[in-house]
Order: sequence, then C-alpha cells, then structure tokens
Amino acid sequence: MLTRRRALFAGATALGAAGAAGTAGLLLSGSSGPAPAPAAGPPAHRSFNPSAYRLLPMAGGGRPHEPLTTPVRPPVRRAPILRMSGRGRTMLLTFDDGPNPDYTPRILDILAKYNVRATFFVCGEMADWNKDLLARMADEGHAVGNHTWTHPLLTRRTRRQIRVELESTCDIIEKAYGQRPQWFRAPYGAWNRTVFQVEAELGMEPLAWTVDSLDWTTPGTSTIVRRIERGAGSGVVVLSHDAGGDRTQTVRALRTYLPRLLDEGYQFTVPHRAQT
Repeated sequence: MLTRRRALFAGATALGAAGAAGTAGLLLSGSSGPAPAPAAGPPAHRSFNPSAYRLLPMAGGGRPHEPLTTPVRPPVRRAPILRMSGRGRTMLLTFDDGPNPDYTPRILDILAKYNVRATFFVCGEMADWNKDLLARMADEGHAVGNHTWTHPLLTRRTRRQIRVELESTCDIIEKAYGQRPQWFRAPYGAWNRTVFQVEAELGMEPLAWTVDSLDWTTPGTSTIVRRIERGAGSGVVVLSHDAGGDRTQTVRALRTYLPRLLDEGYQFTVPHRAQT
C-alpha cells in the first residue's frame, strides 16, 4: 500500500492572492518553452517517449473514477497566485513536468541532504510511469501538484478536455502519493475562466511563480544559479523543471544555490492554504 505523507511541513506559511486580473486567457512567460499547436483527433497507440511526452494529444476516453476523497472546493479565482505571504525569508522551490527517473531522484537527494521541502507539479502520464517517485515525495514531506496529464495548452481545449486532463492527473496522484492535490499549475502559465472554474471544482488552487529560472532553455548552470540567487526574496516562488529534456544543469544549479541561500538565512517550505 502506498504511503501517505508522513512529514509535517514545518514553518509553512499561507499563500496570498496575486490580485485580480482579466478573465481572458492569461499566458505567463517561461514554463517549459513555446506552446504547442492544439492536438488533432484522438491519440494513436504508440510507445512512451519521456522526452516528448508533452507533445502527445490529450489523454483519452471517458470520465475517470470518482475520487477516493471529496476535495474541498476553493473559490474560483481570476488570476493565479504568484507569491507567498508570510514572515521571514521564506521561499518556495517548485519543479514542473516530472517525475523523471533520471533527474527527479537526483533533485530529491539534494533536497534530502539539506532537509528542504519542495513542490513538484507532475504530469499524469509521467506520474503513471514513475509512481515510486511520488511515494518517495510523500515519505520525504514534499508537496505534489497537478500539471495536467499531457501538458497541453489548456486555453485551446474544451471544458470537457480540460476536466479530463486535470481529473485523471488528480486520480493518479491520489493513488501514488496518498492524497489528492490541492495545487494546480497550468502548462505554459496559460489560464482562462474555464481553467479557473474546473480546477476549483476539483479542489485545487492555481499557483504560478515569481522567479523563472528558464532552465528549460539550458542556458548554463551558472546562469540558472545567477537568476535564482538574484531573484531570491521573501515570498518568492521559483520555477524550475525536473523533466521535459536534459535537466543536468538544473540539478547542478540546485546543488550550488541551495546551500548558499540557506547560509544567507533563507528557508524553504511548501504551499499551505490560508485559513479562512
């Protein structure tokens, strides 16, 4: 039986709202490169290629099973949350697109070395192939969020397609991690009114980022380190990736900047919802 989260998230602070924005499609910079063209038709049978998974069309068929637990529905937001609120020099480290069997364990090893918790926004297709890594995240106190099943541009999908992408990923996270996700990050940072509504129906809050490492462009380890260290500050949410390509630079950068920021007095936590 897969384990539930065992570690308590010490020192976590609530996330604040990013403020109101228009309800038309919202596309944030960064987030795993240029957006793909919408998929045409149902997916054909094919072998799984981890490096190209986000280019597959939407995961198919009927409505997934009923959730094992009933999610608490948050309010429907008009903009994603961009940063934390709270006291002290506290930051969030977030990693998108995984879990990847090569890079995610190395990131987890570094986080464990420094007793740091992070948030992993996983794609359902990757999670389905790497359930053991979600179980490890649960055991080591990390948060797991929803990043859709196939990483599509949701603003070009129907409500039904959006729901299948999100709900199927919620289901696999619940099975492998031990509880349904409370946080959602839209691929390419692209939200619209329908996305906000569906994620709220599924019990999730939208979390974006404050500092984009742009590691998906493989700019060099030193460049990633410099971007994150220059952007460090209270309430900052850092975006990096643990899949979707060669993430060797991301791993090396984490190994460099994490002890430096800890020495400067920064603390790292996972998102918790504000008490209402």
